[in-house]
Amino acid sequence: MLETTHFTDIDDISASELDRVLTRAADIKSGDDETQLTRATLAMLFEKPSTRTRVSFETGMTELGGHALFLGPEDIQLGHGEPLSDTARVLGRYGDAIMVRLFDHEDLLEIAEHSDAPVINGLTDDAHPCQTLADLLTIREHVGDFDEVQAAWVGDGNNVGQSFVLGCAMAGIDLTVATPPEYGVDDDVLEKAAELGSTPTITTDPEEAVADADVVYTDVWISMGQEDQRHEKLQAFEGFQLNEDLLSDTDAKVMHCLPAHRGEEITGDVLEGERSLVWDQAENRLHAQKGLIVELLE
Repeated sequence: MLETTHFTDIDDISASELDRVLTRAADIKSGDDETQLTRATLAMLFEKPSTRTRVSFETGMTELGGHALFLGPEDIQLGHGEPLSDTARVLGRYGDAIMVRLFDHEDLLEIAEHSDAPVINGLTDDAHPCQTLADLLTIREHVGDFDEVQAAWVGDGNNVGQSFVLGCAMAGIDLTVATPPEYGVDDDVLEKAAELGSTPTITTDPEEAVADADVVYTDVWISMGQEDQRHEKLQAFEGFQLNEDLLSDTDAKVMHCLPAHRGEEITGDVLEGERSLVWDQAENRLHAQKGLIVELLE
């Protein structure tokens, strides 16, 4: 069992616990670990729409012998006058764990503060730690031991990127981050990465970032709720697209957390090509989250 009660970001667990979760996930995926959480219930609280998060958590709980309950904004009192603290207290008594996918990270922390059951961050505007678990599991499967991996993040220093920065610091992955100057990773995340292991190399040059990379990771430039920034961001990210020209001098594998905007942050031929790990990465959301849930609840 993990020492932490909640999983609000990747560094809620220690580096050794991270390794344990990933190993547990790999063993569950291979069938070597057949742990069941019979009759366990996961309450899934959604403020944002989702494909992979909802389906992977729901399927994972079913395969573990438990049950997942979808709760959208129209299904409960969230956003209709009931304080988050009250919702958290009640759900924490009904369920064995709560997964939340919200806009505001502070709302997640408030739910965690008042819930007796473990709270798992399924995504906020600040962090996406479950995605990082899947990313690291994919890298370990396809690229190799973390201390021998060179990784690059190219694009927006968004919530996915920020959790990935922390995850790489904890795992010992050598990371280079390339973003436009005004869309970089937050300074407090870089400071936390230094405390956890090491800060990534920061550049504004995508070619520099991918030059020695074993794996190159990108995400959408216009995240959910940023549609009014579309024109501004497309201009700022010119030259940051993952395409064959940028990757022509490297054998690096490519990752993307999906959904992908083909023709913007990545081209269709790269996403669908032989270097792509995207579909294994998406599948690993299921296995990584099962490993996490088992470690939290067993």
